Amino acid sequence: MSDETYVVVGGGLAGGRVAETLREEGFDGDVVLVTVEDRPPYERPVLSKGYLLGAEPLTSAYLHEAAWWRDHAIDVRTETMVTGLRLDDRLLELEDGGTLAYDKLALATGSWPRRLDVPGAELDGVLYLRDMPEAERIKKVLDSGGPLVVVGAGWIGLEIAAAARTHGVPVTVLETAPLPLQRVLGDDVAAIFAELHRHHGVDLRLSTGIARIDGKDGATVSSVVTSAGDVLPAAAVVVGIGADPQVDWILAAGLRGEDGVDTDASLQTSDPSVWAVGDIAAVDNPTLGRRVRVEHWAMAHDSGPVAARAMLDQGAVFDKLPYFYTDQYDLGMEYVGHVPDVATTDVVLRGDATDASEPLAFQAFWLRDGVVEAAMHVNLWDTGVAPLEALVGKRVDPVRLADTSVPFDQLGV
Repeated sequence: MSDETYVVVGGGLAGGRVAETLREEGFDGDVVLVTVEDRPPYERPVLSKGYLLGAEPLTSAYLHEAAWWRDHAIDVRTETMVTGLRLDDRLLELEDGGTLAYDKLALATGSWPRRLDVPGAELDGVLYLRDMPEAERIKKVLDSGGPLVVVGAGWIGLEIAAAARTHGVPVTVLETAPLPLQRVLGDDVAAIFAELHRHHGVDLRLSTGIARIDGKDGATVSSVVTSAGDVLPAAAVVVGIGADPQVDWILAAGLRGEDGVDTDASLQTSDPSVWAVGDIAAVDNPTLGRRVRVEHWAMAHDSGPVAARAMLDQGAVFDKLPYFYTDQYDLGMEYVGHVPDVATTDVVLRGDATDASEPLAFQAFWLRDGVVEAAMHVNLWDTGVAPLEALVGKRVDPVRLADTSVPFDQLGV
């Protein structure tokens, strides 16, 4: 039996998958998982998707029941905050003044929502969707009928807006950019999402920020004042203006990285005893040929097992293309690939994406110099994402790509 201790910091999907895989691969030493939350590891897409829609219970987000972790001798330490790392001593510093020794360490600290900085942002009823308690608070607002103001038309903001409208709750979305998801998808596809939400009754206010939040009795949200001076009644304000990777104490310890933690293809950091997974990992991806950091479910799901196997010296490599998905109203979408700068790409649409009153069904491709950098499909489940994945990195003829009569296997140049 091994006398080594492997420690995982983070109780989200990525950290849970590391610990889970260590046991699945036969590691019989000590496994310790520390999390600042008061519950065992869970994944977060359920919070903004199935749970808010009322389609899934909150408990479906858990990786395993609490007994599973005990049965597999994984020491899950809840409500434990790590504040520092001593690489030379292989020690984690804890908020309570204690330390935790490790032989090998996996960092899965994830990202935290960016906070809103306007007058009134501290009022009760200003919410951020990252953990289960916040999801429960948002669900109560939806159940009570709102109205709701969403700040930010990114993935989280739009999914919350869709859930609210599904419940019949009045929703206003404020977005400072001219289009929702513009930085990610570019103008053509972003405009499709804008029309989708307007069709379903969202008051989508673009190129519009938030000036302040007013409160009833100075304590609870009652209204929002926009940058245009409009006053919007609000039972709650949900903020989705981006997230920041939790790496301050990690980089302060001396690991290489900037907005994340740099890793090689096996997710090993600049310290040979430390790996990084999930949102914080800036991975040298051999498939893309460049370093990439993404904050999506698939990264957490897939990087955890790779890191665990690499920790066990199995030569594992993370070479998957970035992938994410969303469900909004009757639109289901899968996206694969990575676009460093959407402004430098040409977008090719394949199929009809013009009528938001009908369930959309089309594909979109982002090309740079004729090479596919990313692709997505909307509601084309018979085709799915596999043929799109096969085109990423290939040079194509844009005219043939847009022609639905040309089979996928004949698109490469």
